[in-house]
Amino acid sequence: MSVIVIEFTTLDGIVTDPDGSAGTPLGGWAFRHGPKPVAGDKFRLGRTLDEGVLLLGRATWQLFSQIWPGRDDPFAARMNTVPKLVASHTLTHADTSAWANSQLLDGDLVDAVKRERRDVIVTGSLSIVDRLRAADMIDEYRLLTFPTVLGTGRQLFPTDGHHAELECLSAEQIGAALLTRYRRTAR
Repeated sequence: MSVIVIEFTTLDGIVTDPDGSAGTPLGGWAFRHGPKPVAGDKFRLGRTLDEGVLLLGRATWQLFSQIWPGRDDPFAARMNTVPKLVASHTLTHADTSAWANSQLLDGDLVDAVKRERRDVIVTGSLSIVDRLRAADMIDEYRLLTFPTVLGTGRQLFPTDGHHAELECLSAEQIGAALLTRYRRTAR
């Protein structure tokens, strides 16, 4: 089992509001570069998406549950089929019926991820990323970096965060963006 974090990011490491759905003044920065870097399996998850599980926080799950069920392309079918664990203290089991194969995470987040046998894919959901990073559980980052500098917003790696050594696995240009894959070095 691996924990894989996937994120849209700017050159200055900001991950806040890439699609503009949060209504921030500079939001929507990822989608200003056209559909190529944001369409389909842009993070090259392949079979990992088909055999793994998505782990989403409440806000990301609520956004995705309004987007993906209404789409009918092949990637949307995969997103709708993949099992989804939702970390939330406010959503109910009835709420998660809005998006197929979604269920609330039972118990402690870190313990639940430790028990998981499938690969865990965390998308967006910075509070989850922060908790898993603090528990030293993130195995890989897949970052789609856009040629934008915002100068303000939430960073994926806060300046007061934990030290990490990563190894670059690959870098690939996708439209205006750059997809990079990093894994942590051996402990």
